Amino acid sequence: MTAPIGLYLHVPFCRQRCDFCAFYLELYRGPAAAAFLRALDTEIRLHAAEDGMQKRALQSIYFGGGTPTVLKADQLIAVLTGIRQSFLLAPHCEITIEAHPSTVTGADLTALRHAGFNRVSFGAESMQDDELVGIGRPGTVHDTTAAVQAARKAGFSIINLDLMYGLPNQTVDGWKETLLRCVTLGPEHLSCYALTVEAGTKLAHDVRLQHRQAPDESLQVAMDQAAQHVLSDAGYQQYEISNYARPGCECRHNLLYWTQGDYLGLGPSAQSYVRGARFGNIANLAAYMAALAEGKLPIHDRTTLTEEEQLRDAVIFGLRLVQGIPTRHLRAHAQNYDYAEIVEALRAGELIEEEGERSRLSAQGRLHADTIAEKLF
Repeated sequence: MTAPIGLYLHVPFCRQRCDFCAFYLELYRGPAAAAFLRALDTEIRLHAAEDGMQKRALQSIYFGGGTPTVLKADQLIAVLTGIRQSFLLAPHCEITIEAHPSTVTGADLTALRHAGFNRVSFGAESMQDDELVGIGRPGTVHDTTAAVQAARKAGFSIINLDLMYGLPNQTVDGWKETLLRCVTLGPEHLSCYALTVEAGTKLAHDVRLQHRQAPDESLQVAMDQAAQHVLSDAGYQQYEISNYARPGCECRHNLLYWTQGDYLGLGPSAQSYVRGARFGNIANLAAYMAALAEGKLPIHDRTTLTEEEQLRDAVIFGLRLVQGIPTRHLRAHAQNYDYAEIVEALRAGELIEEEGERSRLSAQGRLHADTIAEKLF
């Protein structure tokens, strides 16, 4: 059997678009969702029939979006059933469903858990109602609390909460309060992302017109440090720039992205990396469905990476991990791209540190990971 692979499914529907969101999505409509699911079933079967895929076990399946749980639970279960019929699943396959807290009931979560979903990721974003309003995020803190409790009752043993910091009018103390409220809910995993202003979003429009201020980078650094302290004290281990977990509860699917593992992306706009090639689906629902109606995969861009490019990506993504990368990989990358002086400057500035035969970002370096990645790209 060849190396395992991860499967990502992009469900391109939401009830509304949040002010900060730049992901490809459509507002939910029942007929459009039903048509998408028929196309997705075709895409699943076409990929499963490709050469070599029958021998590759899925180590993880991730339903993302959008908001997958705007679909009915029985629709999501039908998709998972179709995957099981087409692909081989590895023992203890990690099967994640993303959910907006206000879009699922206890009955939904129980049905999903019984069908085989074993990890749920709630988009909490904040545990302050006024901060949710400030970013155009529907729902309330009560919704998040109730959803976590319902997921636990349904039998989910791994629950993630997605959070954002640097929100409009958010303070460091307010961010700490959000973290502490999350800790009391007992999730096994937390993801903490800095708010960014993405082109084409309502937030970007408001910032341009000075109706809202752009996130304060120095304040976000302070909030990042606060997250490290609060969550470490609560028993969580930071294993990636934005991710914290109880021991043994790291997200196996996301680790594929950071360790150059293979993953196949289905649905409009989904991205894939398989056997050294990167390719993506067209980011248009109508064009996606039209291609599949003709029995064609909706891939619009494919690039086969050279060995040097694969090493470059392994270095840049691998440095996001707290464990870092083999030092020999960093040296080879520096030699390939004539970055020796840049790497030495990062070491001299104590932003990259070596321990044994591995190199990693220092605690200070992790606060500036995106800037360092740009230097090494």
